Amino acid sequence: MRVLLLLLAAGVGISRGGVYLEPDQRVRVPDGWTKVERVSGNDLVVLTFALKQQNVRKLQELVERVSDPDSPQYGQYLTLDSLSALIHPSADTLWTVRSWLEEHGVQQCESIQTGDFLQCEMPVSTAEVLLPGVRFHRYVRGTSSVIRSESQYSVSSEIAQHIEFVGGLHRFPPVRKVLVRSENKTDVKAGFHLGVTPYILRQRYNLTTGDVGSHPNNSQACAQFLEQYFSQADLSEFMKLFGKDFGHRSEVDHVVGQQGAGKAGVEASLDVEYIMSTGANISTWVFTNAGRHESQEPFLEWMLLLSNLSSLPWVHTISYGDDEDSLSAAYMQRINMEFMKAGARGLTILFASGDDGAGCKQVMKNKNTFRPSFPASSPYVTTVGGTSFKDPFQVTYEVTDYISGGGFSNVFPMPSYQVSTVSQFLNATAKLPPENYYNRSGRAYPDVAALSDNYWVVINRFPIPWVSGTSASTPVFGGILSLINDQRLKKGLPPLGFLNPALYKLQAESAFYDVTEGCHVACFDDLVLGEGFCAGPGWDPVTGWGTPNYPKLLKAFLP
Repeated sequence: MRVLLLLLAAGVGISRGGVYLEPDQRVRVPDGWTKVERVSGNDLVVLTFALKQQNVRKLQELVERVSDPDSPQYGQYLTLDSLSALIHPSADTLWTVRSWLEEHGVQQCESIQTGDFLQCEMPVSTAEVLLPGVRFHRYVRGTSSVIRSESQYSVSSEIAQHIEFVGGLHRFPPVRKVLVRSENKTDVKAGFHLGVTPYILRQRYNLTTGDVGSHPNNSQACAQFLEQYFSQADLSEFMKLFGKDFGHRSEVDHVVGQQGAGKAGVEASLDVEYIMSTGANISTWVFTNAGRHESQEPFLEWMLLLSNLSSLPWVHTISYGDDEDSLSAAYMQRINMEFMKAGARGLTILFASGDDGAGCKQVMKNKNTFRPSFPASSPYVTTVGGTSFKDPFQVTYEVTDYISGGGFSNVFPMPSYQVSTVSQFLNATAKLPPENYYNRSGRAYPDVAALSDNYWVVINRFPIPWVSGTSASTPVFGGILSLINDQRLKKGLPPLGFLNPALYKLQAESAFYDVTEGCHVACFDDLVLGEGFCAGPGWDPVTGWGTPNYPKLLKAFLP
């Protein structure tokens, strides 16, 4: 009875046949994917078991202390070994889960440094017995193929005490496309620019030709997922065309994972080219997760890599997201823990806020709500929104890019570091959407912003204009943070780590260009409510604190 009550308190589903660890996980097949066949029992799947961690509360308190500039422990980050010792699953959890797997003949399992994930390969027939309810089918979208189940899985009440979720069963890779906009160039005048390049970014954000990295222990990274690859040849060509005004590198130093075959992707090229031109001359890694097996979840694979490498870049930028309501609470809460682990080690994790504005979800006929995005809504990442120039062909002040994702989480409560700031926005803003459209007490995002409109990108050796999206603003902001880390390391200071507690304590109006004009959209297809939130003085849930003024932001982070 005690076990049953504990499971109910944890929000899991209970049935006669067992416990549903993710009862709220959407199992409907997303648009664009087609079911093609039932998978043979002899086919192999690789499943990821998220094991219960120890000392979760202690980890949360530690992250708060090492990330708060007013704390005596600020910047005293953990090594991977120390982190592992803190949160490693209990001996009881490890024995119980291993025994359960071995009883079903599952022995091909690998763990990670922190011990809190197991990845196991097994036949489909074994997996369907191990996890009652699962029925595997193959689904295709274009050239991509995945193995997933449209039915929920369950485990016994004993096992449910030791596992938080199983990866490789339900979640489909989200479709994320960079926008390519057509612009009317007939009004362009002499002296005006024809799109955003590294030179334009450096001009706007006050980076001089000397603002490049040089510290040997500084590094940065971006991650790319299914069907997205970058090309060293494209990067080299990009720097030849656009990198003449500053010192830079033309090659990625480390590629973690398999690049895969095929042409380079626009999003991956955008990420690599702009983190390396803004965070110029800084050693850069690319994490590439093409999905080695049809049952793997590429984003989850990236998270596991972070917990399995003792040496990592200090800044990571990721242009990835999914709707909160498409993911289980158990999954999001555990991924949130992974971001805490990164913060404890001094890593700065930035996510794009998304390109759907406030989003829109129809909850019933003629009734909609806003749709938050995850991981943008995690309180343990720094989320980057998007802006555009007031005049698209001149380096002017910035206004809201209407696609810029932003809003309030329906899963994570508002963290203490932003309560005062966000409350001020809500109380001082006269024009707000109806309250039933969003959760006023949720984690608010984005935290910051950068230009997201009309970029030049080199892809397959050819320069392409008018590429847009927060996939552009995120690596730009990440590169600027890498430059700040470079200066901090030169002075013997620790890297910035989890940025938000310090960010919300800044005199942000002086360190950022405040964006006060424009609103983002609330729906793309269903225009029941045309606009969501609007930018205003100070922080807002469209552009955060605004866009970086590098010299002042550097001064704020160099005591």
